[in-house]
Amino acid sequence: MLNRRQQQCLKGIGITQWLTRSASRPASEAIQQPEVEVQEDIAIVEQKPPETPIIVSAPVKLDSWDDITQSIHQCQACELAGTCTQKVPGVGDREAGLMIIGEGPGHEEDLKGEPFVGRSGQLLDKMLIAIGIARSQVFITNIVKCRPPNNRDPHINEVKACEPFIQAQIKHIAPKVILAVGRISAHHLLNCTTPVGKLIDQVHHLPGSEIPLKVTYHPAYLLRNPSAKSIVWRDMKNLHKMLNG
Repeated sequence: MLNRRQQQCLKGIGITQWLTRSASRPASEAIQQPEVEVQEDIAIVEQKPPETPIIVSAPVKLDSWDDITQSIHQCQACELAGTCTQKVPGVGDREAGLMIIGEGPGHEEDLKGEPFVGRSGQLLDKMLIAIGIARSQVFITNIVKCRPPNNRDPHINEVKACEPFIQAQIKHIAPKVILAVGRISAHHLLNCTTPVGKLIDQVHHLPGSEIPLKVTYHPAYLLRNPSAKSIVWRDMKNLHKMLNG
């Protein structure tokens, strides 16, 4: 049974009611979720990396959380370091059971230095509260720590430059579950190119580890495509079971 705050968050997300089938209610009365054909991965234009990326040596000391944070702030391993306002290492509980990994900072995140603080972040917070999790109870970060200009997709060399940081963060947090939010995050973490719609509804594992990994749509995508919210709500319920199983 959802409490009042969780019900309010579901309403804010755009899902007005979550009903379970009881023994006293005929199965024919159960609410059926409409099938939604989601096409997040159609007509994606591959963006080529810059011809002359700025590359320096990768960070060599990531033995502690302070090392990770300092190395992120000092990093000049790609051109994003010269175009962003500030680095966005991540925020939240460093011993969290749930680690959420998005794609890259947007305009508001770039200004504040914290991931998921704009409209997408507000929707993410509501999604978490709806399953009884506060933002402070998870760790939230992105595949790249600097904002790509004009919110474009990060180039492959930029993702690779940040790879030591995300690997070190995962190692130090040792989460029970990772939630990959969006296409770029899912493809990089799983080392695949499978459309996000085909990765959802499965439990994956982070390559080289036993950490379960769930994939879902990015909140920014949901803001553009509200019909997909029912799919993500199903994801969140499954995520709740994984964390409490």
